[in-house]
Amino acid sequence: MAARNNKIGFVLAGLLLSILMASMDNTIVATAMGDIVGKLGGLDKFVWVTSAYMVAEMAGMPIFGKLSDMYGRKKFFVFGIIVFMLGSALCGTATSIVELTMYRAIQGIGAGALVPIAFTIMFDVVAPESRGKLGGLFGAVFGLSSVFGPLLGAYITEYATWEWVFYINLPLGLIAFLFIAFFYKESHQHQSQQIDWLGAITLIGAVVCLIFALELGGKTFAWDSAQILGLFAGFIVLALIFLYAETKAKEPIISFGMFRKRVYWSSNVIAMFSGAAFITASVYIPIFIQGVLGGKATNSGLVLLPMMLGSVVTASMGGVLMTKTKYRNIMIPTLALLVVGLGLLTTLDENSSLWTIRVYMVMIGLGVGASFSVLSNAAMNAFEPQRRGAASSTLNFLRSLGMTMGITIFGIVQSQVFTRKMTDGMAGATGEAGASVGTPAGGLPAGMDLTDPHALLSPELRQGIPPQVLDSITHALSSSIVQLFAWAVIPAALALIASFFMGKEKMVVGEEQHEYTGGH
Repeated sequence: MAARNNKIGFVLAGLLLSILMASMDNTIVATAMGDIVGKLGGLDKFVWVTSAYMVAEMAGMPIFGKLSDMYGRKKFFVFGIIVFMLGSALCGTATSIVELTMYRAIQGIGAGALVPIAFTIMFDVVAPESRGKLGGLFGAVFGLSSVFGPLLGAYITEYATWEWVFYINLPLGLIAFLFIAFFYKESHQHQSQQIDWLGAITLIGAVVCLIFALELGGKTFAWDSAQILGLFAGFIVLALIFLYAETKAKEPIISFGMFRKRVYWSSNVIAMFSGAAFITASVYIPIFIQGVLGGKATNSGLVLLPMMLGSVVTASMGGVLMTKTKYRNIMIPTLALLVVGLGLLTTLDENSSLWTIRVYMVMIGLGVGASFSVLSNAAMNAFEPQRRGAASSTLNFLRSLGMTMGITIFGIVQSQVFTRKMTDGMAGATGEAGASVGTPAGGLPAGMDLTDPHALLSPELRQGIPPQVLDSITHALSSSIVQLFAWAVIPAALALIASFFMGKEKMVVGEEQHEYTGGH
């Protein structure tokens, strides 16, 4: 028994490493993008580096989840590790932003298999009475990695070279590969079924169109341009075809019949909306620290540590409590904390202290942590083993979609508010109502573009701005970010409302058979 437990321990360690790599890779690269663009060039194309990863990962999640149900978890999980490591190695050798974009897409394909299948394997291999505790651990790592990425990215770019943002995945991936390859042996019998090719192709196409429309709109192309309108039209058409295809397929990529279960659809809705609210705070609090309070990149990353610790606490508590009480009894109070925490962020201004921000971030972390552990378990516990891969991958897909759409839509709102307030403030600060923003006449360094709030993140650039003008600009940035947090309260509140619909279900600990791994 001890040997068997040791082997399961190795499997779980491999799964945790895989989740850490895949979920951290987006945020860690975002922090290093300034240094990457400075070395490789291609400022006009850097948005594709993030988009390529997100598109490939999101499109792959439901597809790999379904395939793992049909043909087995291990082969697709090992495939995901190998592809992710290959993409990471290639990214470190990129000599242009175009090459890096292509290699990031390879990484994303691997990540699309890792996260959903890792949660499913965990659910398969451990005894039912241990799923809550381990689900809390897995959820804590998932939440921690999302917040830890920006901090690690800041340190790597400051003390090493940008290539190590990608190379760090190689030793982690190798360990995960060895643990899974040698210690995980599936005992569950899978049945080959017909692949839903039309559903897979239209889903990938719809995701590609939507993500590129959101990423390029208002930046590379105007929102009313033919390119952006065409992408949105393509998304609508392909999404409609996908929805139709899923109603006709024998084994659909996303089975709408699964959403008839109350706990399942409510878990997916909560994941999508809470993800949108959580990522907004994760991205814009560091910008507030640097751009408004004048902190360094590493300081702005450290301010996320309280949120990280808060999320670990409730992710772990949620994992333990879900075997003792209803899912909704865990989600309602924690999501209420998320709503309150985001509401308190709307009270920030230029005079706010770091300690005040830390307290608010702890509340947000406590509010979102349980969603990382409870929701995945609630979704999978509603189904038999043959459908758990699809259940897990659909929830992770919708969480990622919510995060992507949240940060994009709220980013548009923040940018517009910032530009408007900055223009008004600059007119008052310079006494020249007709002066154009960003010109030497307005008291700014030549060529400085303040339509992007990141322009204020560099202490060196801030020193070149006259104090009166800097005060006016930081006030505009502060006001725009605070308004952004006010908008982010909406998806948090919707997630809270959805939690009331989870019903009376809780994790049932019974005599269900599960897969032990460990070979012969």
